[in-house]
Amino acid sequence: MLVQVALPVPLYRVFDYRIDAGNTLPQIGCRVQVPFGRQTLIGIVVAHVPLADSSIPPEKLKTIKQAVDHDPIIDPKLLSLAQWLARYYHYPLGDVFAVMLPTLIRQGKPLDLLITHWRIKPNVTDDDFHPSAHKQKQQFDMLKLHGKRGASEEVLLMEGMERPFLQRLEEKGLIEHYIEEKAPPAQVSLARMPLDLHHEQQVAVTRILKAHQDKCYTGFLLNGITGSGKTEVYLQVMQPILEAGKQVLILVPEIGLTPQTRARFASRFAGNMVMLHSGMSNTHRMQGWQDCRTGHAQIIIGTRSSILYPFADLGLIIVDEAHDASYKQQDTLRYQAADVALYRGVQHQIPVILGTATPTLEHLHLVDEGKLVECTLLTRAGRAKPAPMQLIDARLESTHYQNSQDGTRYDTGLTDKLLTAIRQTLEAGEQVLIFLNRRGYAPILLCGACGWQADCPRCDAHLTVHHTQGAERSSYLKCHHCDWQAYIPAACPDCGSQNLDARGMGTTRLSDNLHAIFGNPQTSKQTYPIIQIDRDTTRRKDSWEKIYQQISQGKPAILVGTQMVAKGHHFPSVTLVCLPNADRGFLSADFRSPEHTAQLMIQVAGRAGRGDKAGRVLIQTLQPENPLLLKLVKDGYLSFARQLLAERKLMGLPPYRHAALVRCEGKALSQTTQALRAAIAILPAKHQLAVLGPIDAPMTKKNSRYHSQLLLLAKDRAHLHQCLSHWWPQVLGLSESKYLRLSLDVDPAGW
Repeated sequence: MLVQVALPVPLYRVFDYRIDAGNTLPQIGCRVQVPFGRQTLIGIVVAHVPLADSSIPPEKLKTIKQAVDHDPIIDPKLLSLAQWLARYYHYPLGDVFAVMLPTLIRQGKPLDLLITHWRIKPNVTDDDFHPSAHKQKQQFDMLKLHGKRGASEEVLLMEGMERPFLQRLEEKGLIEHYIEEKAPPAQVSLARMPLDLHHEQQVAVTRILKAHQDKCYTGFLLNGITGSGKTEVYLQVMQPILEAGKQVLILVPEIGLTPQTRARFASRFAGNMVMLHSGMSNTHRMQGWQDCRTGHAQIIIGTRSSILYPFADLGLIIVDEAHDASYKQQDTLRYQAADVALYRGVQHQIPVILGTATPTLEHLHLVDEGKLVECTLLTRAGRAKPAPMQLIDARLESTHYQNSQDGTRYDTGLTDKLLTAIRQTLEAGEQVLIFLNRRGYAPILLCGACGWQADCPRCDAHLTVHHTQGAERSSYLKCHHCDWQAYIPAACPDCGSQNLDARGMGTTRLSDNLHAIFGNPQTSKQTYPIIQIDRDTTRRKDSWEKIYQQISQGKPAILVGTQMVAKGHHFPSVTLVCLPNADRGFLSADFRSPEHTAQLMIQVAGRAGRGDKAGRVLIQTLQPENPLLLKLVKDGYLSFARQLLAERKLMGLPPYRHAALVRCEGKALSQTTQALRAAIAILPAKHQLAVLGPIDAPMTKKNSRYHSQLLLLAKDRAHLHQCLSHWWPQVLGLSESKYLRLSLDVDPAGW
């Protein structure tokens, strides 16, 4: 017999290898070390085949070097998932495993690395060290703090110990390592009693638990307005499933939400909870992977990649904020985590909950087709009421101007009516949230004399003006697409004028303007903190936790944030939400932009009035007559979404068509366009696809590379995939494709 091995190489095939006589045949799902060209790679055994069935002549077959695992680490369900991902997203199977597996497992590290413990040997004392061995003595003292049992290697490395010193101390006979198996986790128990459910919540809990009791897959769209108690539904559905000894996976869209989500679930359940996200170390990721696989993890909270983990006995999948664009992977394997969650629900025959206040049009369409069961929550939990929305016509209201330090007056971008509402809210002892989905100080640096703009030399984009605060104040220009940075010039490079003006407003400039009005003791009798929440202020470790603690104190404050603040956060003291620039999203060329803009607006609006006090939402706009904006404000998100669905159907766009987007990247636009033309020429003769392109990508030049794209639309999903399975490998083999980077995105998020 031969073994077929999936290797992390961009080839759409598996590879046959011999087994040395006398060696045991590695089981399917084990890692093996094999020669590949001049390299040695770690691959996954995916099949056993007779020698006679191999397409490779026997004399050319290579022999595996060694089996890394004695027992399979990839179970049949995980192997089936990898094969489905490879088929559906038309991605090499070996590269699928490279995405699914943590780094240390891909590198062939032994799984018992995670349970290796170190301890000091009996009768060893400080006198056993030579006076000059300062570093070794220091490391020894760190281990001594852990007592007779010592500590795991993972913990010691996190504390600053170094593996070479551990090995050196072991060679000297001072310390020893041993393997400590984890004890099975205790049964999950309630740490706090459940809350009383209102009627809609009770109906949802009953329907979901019925699917669990019937041991069958059902996908549920938990469509609940913000503050309607979706989390309490999750908690009460989880209880009997956890008590039955099964695992529960909760997906969240952002790393920043994981600590908050953990606190909510930890306050209800006493059990082994595991966090999974990209901010973890390689060792932590491997530890989490193992805990999920062995069943030690009972409640798993993670971002999108955790849907690809192995599970010992999965009983429920919850996708919180299921509408969020973060669930779509935008490079390598371009999977949609919410879709993969539904597939895993079918695999395990368990219920899957997609929870959201603003369902995607795709999920509403699945409800219409009977593929998802909708449970609606239209009542806010407790005494909280939905915050009403009010439009402020910025054309009619007077704009507030402020005096700068040099005496000049500048436009704050905020109307007097909006500022009056903010001041009244602060004086009432409440908090204000202002949403502006644009970080930095200003989006454009413009010369007032000749019109020169500061553009990125590597991208078709303007450079954003940044001003950093604190002890090291600095100003610079930055591209948010390729991270190129430059100093702000003293004069215009074209005409030499010093009349350079930062135009537009980002979160930093808005925060500065608000500080001048509400935080400056020279201009305001009562000062209030301005808390900026964006990627720039939450980049450092634990920075978001500190900001969240400050907000949770409930003292009057103004929160200024990007879309980070829209994702499921609970700010009970926020009673006023302001959107000073609500027009941008409705003016975009992207057909999905109105949907995404409406989702953001509703999610941000949902932060108001979640406590005992009533909330309200003020939307400052230059287009108050915009029909989409009026529809959203007057009739709500669902009515708005149904109108968009009707328009999509008329135009033949997703979800009524199935899309695949081919992107081509190269050093010259002519090369990328020619490659896509050659790809169109080899499409099957009788295909039933709408072919749009090749056209320039929305950002044609990015990071000094040029991008073209080709869109394929089909009425029938099966026909699209049938065409792609034959056509895509041929496209990659075209002579025009050499030295270019081509990618295929099935079900793209936009184009």
